Amino acid sequence: MNITLLHHTPLSVCSHAIRTCWESHAKSDNGGENDKALIYRVGNVNKHKSTLEHLVYNFDIKGISRACLQELARHRMANLSVKSTRYTLKELRKEEGFLDSKDGLERATKYIVLTNNPEIDKASLEALENIKKLLDSGLPNDIAKYSLPECYKTSLVWSINARSLQNFLELRTSKNALWEIRNLAFKIYEALPEEHKYLFVDYLAKD
Repeated sequence: MNITLLHHTPLSVCSHAIRTCWESHAKSDNGGENDKALIYRVGNVNKHKSTLEHLVYNFDIKGISRACLQELARHRMANLSVKSTRYTLKELRKEEGFLDSKDGLERATKYIVLTNNPEIDKASLEALENIKKLLDSGLPNDIAKYSLPECYKTSLVWSINARSLQNFLELRTSKNALWEIRNLAFKIYEALPEEHKYLFVDYLAKD
């Protein structure tokens, strides 16, 4: 998977919103250490987390499985714009077969997420081959897509505010989370601006 931060709200927007509540703009240091401490105290310590909703992050996420996408969609306080399999299965139509090819597994990694479990990965490769056969038979994409396995890769743009991102990181960096979305959660954190990470580090799993 590949994660890119497309855009983010400056911390000064959040501190300005907080200072509006108490008319304390004169104490602002224009997004400096005083304002950063204010955001942490109000949002993280005092739990007035609605103030953190002024901070929004937009991520480009490439190469996660449909299984991971399904779990990501459970975090409803976020927006997703997902690559359409209906229109993009044409990429798969151009491929040769996978099972009887020396580079079949290597080419398959463009389309499916592998688990390093030989039995699961073999089944995933067979599923990919079956979709290819269905497409080759002339079935339209919007019918053939019903046979897609959970391992099939997709891409999306994901937008989420800081309050919801704290919740996401707390749940999905846990060792009990699905391995793939756990990897995604840590990569999301790493993609954050350095000056924003202090708001989220307490929500990462410690194990």
